[in-house]
Amino acid sequence: MTRPLRIISWNIAHRLDPWCELLETDADLALLQEAGEPPSKVRERIGVDSQPWLTAGAAGGSERRWRAAVVRLTDSVAVEWITTRPVGVAPPGELAVSRQGTLAAARVMGPDLEPLLVVSMYAAWEEPHQLTGSSWIYADGSAHRVVSDLSALIGRERGHRIVAAGDLNVLHGHGEHGSKYWAARYETVFSRTEALGLTFQGPQAPHGRQAAPWPNELPRGSRNVPTYHTNRQTPATATRQLDFVFASRALANSISVRARNEPHRWGSSDHCRVEIVVV
Repeated sequence: MTRPLRIISWNIAHRLDPWCELLETDADLALLQEAGEPPSKVRERIGVDSQPWLTAGAAGGSERRWRAAVVRLTDSVAVEWITTRPVGVAPPGELAVSRQGTLAAARVMGPDLEPLLVVSMYAAWEEPHQLTGSSWIYADGSAHRVVSDLSALIGRERGHRIVAAGDLNVLHGHGEHGSKYWAARYETVFSRTEALGLTFQGPQAPHGRQAAPWPNELPRGSRNVPTYHTNRQTPATATRQLDFVFASRALANSISVRARNEPHRWGSSDHCRVEIVVV
């Protein structure tokens, strides 16, 4: 490669339009979450593994016809996809995952690129056991399972080259509506990832538009940038950041991350695109 490696991380909400929008970017790779099978006209122009477009049951117990995926968008890079299998049945050479469809990984190479691993992550929503009588949903349990799966790609304390990104469905630096309980639970996801040697890279302001008006639940001084809007919001009124990027310390000075969360650049999903550049 004679230029930086350009990556887009994006939860495309099992929609078709984002597939076409990806082809209009200058990205080399896409790390997708909630991706359904691409349209045939797109499939002809991309590279992707042959695993089923399914995520094993989570909240509600049903299979979902979408998954995490690593997608090659240009011929500037070569990609070796890593086959995933459920824990307990994955043979040597394949990656054991706690829930099929929530993690996709690949080795990326280029003429002027030192090989690195890229990982797309998705933390599915879950429900407490029925004996609790609770109506909660939560995703930090799923996020920890994904981090556990990611651990298998780290074989030494230093020197690994990994970029991992995706929708973790947790909050950074605070809890919903100012809850200290949930803030503490969410922080364990970030501290555990840091302990593995994967540092939090953002996106954080000024590399993305911050919420306006400022959400009451978000601490003043936070650098969070909204990456998701509910069906009662628009890109312009989005308030919560659910999408995050982590990278090996060896890459910390070679990576930049930005949320493309400007309303006119948001894209056709309820999540915005997160741009990652590795030099």
